Amino acid sequence: MHPTSFTDDEVVESLVRDASTAPSMHNAQPWRFRYRRADHSITLYAHFGRGMSQSDPQMRSLHVGCGAALFNLRVAALHAGFRPVTRLLPDPADPQTLATVTLMDTGNSIDPDVARLHSAIAERRKNHYPYAERPIPSPLVNLLVDQVRAEGARLAFISGWHLALVLDLIEQAELDSHRLGDPEEARLFRTGVTLEGTSSAGPHVVEGMSDNALGPAERDERTPPRDSSRAPAETGRRSQSDDRPVPHLGLIYTEQDRPADWLAAGQAMERLLLVATREGLASSFATQALERTELRWLLRDPVWGTGPVQTVIRLTYGPRGEPMQPRPAGDVLDIVP
Repeated sequence: MHPTSFTDDEVVESLVRDASTAPSMHNAQPWRFRYRRADHSITLYAHFGRGMSQSDPQMRSLHVGCGAALFNLRVAALHAGFRPVTRLLPDPADPQTLATVTLMDTGNSIDPDVARLHSAIAERRKNHYPYAERPIPSPLVNLLVDQVRAEGARLAFISGWHLALVLDLIEQAELDSHRLGDPEEARLFRTGVTLEGTSSAGPHVVEGMSDNALGPAERDERTPPRDSSRAPAETGRRSQSDDRPVPHLGLIYTEQDRPADWLAAGQAMERLLLVATREGLASSFATQALERTELRWLLRDPVWGTGPVQTVIRLTYGPRGEPMQPRPAGDVLDIVP
C-alpha cells in the first residue's frame, strides 16, 4: 500500500537534497532523480555527462557515487516515515537507469538502524587535516565491517606489508597524476564543478596519503591481530616499525565487478561513512590508484584473495572539514505526474 497522504513535492525535494550530499569522484555529483506522483517512486539516473571519461572510462566510480546517493535516499525516506522499496538496474536495456525507490507505508518492516543514521548525513565531512594517532576500538571496527556486509560488500582493514604496498601504489598514482597533469581536474574547473573539500579561493587538496596526515592501522576483517611476521613490500617506504604514524586504511571490495556490484559498494561505503560519522570518526578517500586499472588490481590482497577493490577509505579520529554543498534540488530532480 502506498502512503495516501504523500502529496507534498517539498518532501521529495528534501529527500533528494539529502541524497545529493553523498560523496562522488571529484564531487561531480553525477546523478539525476525523477519522482512519479502516480506511483510514489523516485528513479535514480546516471548523469554520464558529469562522469570522468578519462579516469573512469567504465563509469565504475560514477556508479559507486550514485550508490552512495541511493543509500542516503533510503535513509532519508525512512526518516520521513516511508519504507523505501529499492530495485537496482530495473531496465537492462537502459544502463542510465540505476535504481527505483518506491515510497511505501512503513508497516512493520523498517530498518531502525538505518533510519537512525539520518542526522549523520548533514554531519558527514571529508577530512584533509592531520589525523590523531588514537586507535579505533575493536568493537567499532567490527561494527563497521558488519555495516558494509549488510549492503552486500566487504570491508578489510589492512596492515603490515599489504598496507605498505597500498600506500606506495597510492603515492605512485598521485605522483604520476601531478607529473602528467590531470585533464579531468582541469575540465571540472572549466565547467564549474567544484572538487569536494575545495573552494574557488583555495587549491585542490589531493586525495591521498601524506606523511603528516596519517593515523593508526589494524589488520583486515574482524580485527585479526597485526601480522608483524611478514616483511613489508621491498619497494615500500613504510613499515609497522616506522616512527611515523600509518593510516587506518580500509578497502571496500565486492565478489564481482559489475554495475550492480559498484552500486552495492557505493551503498556500503555511505553506510560505513554515516556510522563512522555518528561514532565520531573522520574520513577521506584515496582515489588515484583506483583510476589506474593496473594499480587497482594490485590493491587486492594476493594472500587472502579479496575481490575487486571499489573504494579506499581512511578512518580515524580527527577534525572534520567543511560541509559539501550539493547541487540545488531543481538541478537534479524532475517531478512528473
